[in-house]
Amino acid sequence: MVAVYKVIRKSESGDGVKEPKKIELPREVWMGPRVISRVAHVCRKLGLGRRALIVADPRTFELVGARVKAQLERAKFDVMHTIITEADLATVARVREISHDRVDFFLGVGGGKSIDVAKLASFQEGKPFVSVPTAASHDGIASSRASIKGGKKPTSIETHAPIAIIADTLIIRRAPHRLLAAGCGDIIANLTAVRDWQLAHRVKGEPYSEYAATLSLVSYHIVMENAEVIRKRTEESVREVVKALISSSVAMAIAGSSRPASGSEHLFSHALDITAPKPALHGEQCGVGTIMMAYLHGEDWVAIKRALRTIGAPTNAKELGIPPRYIVKALTIAHRIRPERYTVLKDGLKKKAAERLAKITGVI
Repeated sequence: MVAVYKVIRKSESGDGVKEPKKIELPREVWMGPRVISRVAHVCRKLGLGRRALIVADPRTFELVGARVKAQLERAKFDVMHTIITEADLATVARVREISHDRVDFFLGVGGGKSIDVAKLASFQEGKPFVSVPTAASHDGIASSRASIKGGKKPTSIETHAPIAIIADTLIIRRAPHRLLAAGCGDIIANLTAVRDWQLAHRVKGEPYSEYAATLSLVSYHIVMENAEVIRKRTEESVREVVKALISSSVAMAIAGSSRPASGSEHLFSHALDITAPKPALHGEQCGVGTIMMAYLHGEDWVAIKRALRTIGAPTNAKELGIPPRYIVKALTIAHRIRPERYTVLKDGLKKKAAERLAKITGVI
C-alpha cells in the first residue's frame, strides 16, 4: 500500500532497458506542531483496516503511545499494543507472534527501536506500518531499512517504507537534545556516503543515481546551513532535522539501496558497535566517522566538525565516551563489515594510519 513507482532506465550494456525498478515512498507525511491528532484520520483515509498494533517502549507508550491508542479507539479502531525494550530478532519474532492474523496494520511509536521493530515485523507479516516518531535520532523514522540486533553483522536490514509518517514537532522537541543532535550526525554522514558512492561508481562501475545523490546532499546542506538554528532547540530546529531525515530516506528509496546515506562513516560506526564496551548513539558515531572520512576524501572536515560542535553533537572519542584505542580498532576493521561495499577505506587502514587519521582530525 506504500506508493510504488516503476522506473525503466537505460541499460549500461546498451541492450535497451533494465528490469523495472520499484521505488517505495510514504503516501502521507504529516510534520509540524500537534499533528499527532491526525493519526486516526490518516489511518482511516489510507484504508489500512480496523485492527491496529502499536509498538512502543515503556516510556514512549506512557508519553505518546497511550494517547495514540485512545485516539484510535475513539475512532472505532480495534487496537492492541505491545511494549518492547530491545530491537533484536527475538523481539521482532515476539511481535509477529502477537500480531499474526490479528492485525491489519502496525504503528511504531517512539524512537529508533520501536519504529525499527514495527517496521521489520510488519514487513515480514506483509502489513503496512505507520511511523510516529517521538525523537529524530536517525533516518530510520522514514526509511525502508531497520537496524535490528541479532544478525551476523551489525548492519541494517532492507524492509519497506512506512505508508505514513506523523512527526509531531512539539513532541519531538521534548526529547533530549542529544537525540536530535545524533540525527544531525546521521544526516551529515550523507556527504561522505555520496563521495564513497561516487568513488565506487568511478572505480568499480557501480550503478549510480545522480538524482538520489543530489537529494541526499540536500539533506546534508540543510543541517550544515542550519546548525545555529538547530542548536536553539526550537520547534523550527526539529522541523529542519525531520525534513532532512525524510529527504535522506527518499534518496535511499530512489537509489534502491542505502548508498546515498551510508558509506565508510557508517562502517566505522558499525565497527564501534562491535569493538567498544559501551558504544554511543548511532548518529553520534556516524558524525565522528564523517569527520575522519571527509579528511580522507579531501572534503572540508573542519567545517563538518564545527557544525557538529555548534549543534551539540560529539566530535571526538572523549565526547563519545569511548576510549581512543577502540576508535583506532574500529578504523582498522570497518572495511570488513560490508566487504562488498567499496568505500574510501578500500582494503582497510593499518593501525598507524588509523592512529594518524584520528589524531590529525582531533578525534583522539
